[in-house]
Amino acid sequence: MIIAVASGKGGTGKTTVATNLAISIGKARILDCDVEEPNANIFLKFDMEKKEDVNVLIPSIDKQKCTLCGDCVNACRYNALAMLPKDILLFPELCHGCGLCSMVCKYDAITEVPRKIGEILYGKNEEIELYQGLLNIGEAMATPIIKELKKYSNDMTIIDAPPGNACPTMEAIIDSDFVILVTEPTPFGLHDLKIAVSIVRKFGIPFGVIINKYGIGDDGVEKYCEQEGIRIMMKIPHSREIANLYSKGIPFVEKMEGWKERFIELYEEIKNETGGNS
Repeated sequence: MIIAVASGKGGTGKTTVATNLAISIGKARILDCDVEEPNANIFLKFDMEKKEDVNVLIPSIDKQKCTLCGDCVNACRYNALAMLPKDILLFPELCHGCGLCSMVCKYDAITEVPRKIGEILYGKNEEIELYQGLLNIGEAMATPIIKELKKYSNDMTIIDAPPGNACPTMEAIIDSDFVILVTEPTPFGLHDLKIAVSIVRKFGIPFGVIINKYGIGDDGVEKYCEQEGIRIMMKIPHSREIANLYSKGIPFVEKMEGWKERFIELYEEIKNETGGNS
């Protein structure tokens, strides 16, 4: 079973929910797909080691074969190739690795070579495994790393998705059995929750909402969920104790009585709904 933890905006508590859920149920694998700023290991504190590099394929142009016909430049939708009077320039950071330029070249002047854009790290303890994607500084494409990271999914996987509602988030949650949408009870949280809900519904994935920092803001999120028939699966209070533990990188289920049991109940509810057998 794959459970994705997502949110329409950053800072709502995705990683808090993902790590506390994994610790509560045990025998889980976390994929930290927030590859621009992975932070699940702040709470897990594993010794991480590199598992693999992640590459994209970019064109390499044989200047002996190239006739400067411009077909590759015209075909590129990402402006990664530019025509000069006597040369073709490649901007590697703009290349999406689609391979179209090599397909349209009639002179076999283009081959594809790998370019590293990031890496995947791995750590574990007796019960939890963590696979963490890390995008190189300055790179624009997180999606290829997320795709590679998801190959490590197993029968009990928790995906810590990137914040927001763009392509990296969609790539992280697609093919999940269930999505937990984490929000906060503020107008900003509600606005971005609505976008996230529309995306998950388009994918046809079962989902529910967790309200984090409950007690601040207003009741707009609750009213919206009631109107839309969306289940609020948990409310995590706006608590000084939770905040203090968070600031020290301590999962609050390890210190606060009763919360581990609540996350186990959450997991059982999801498992029953999805028919998961993990």
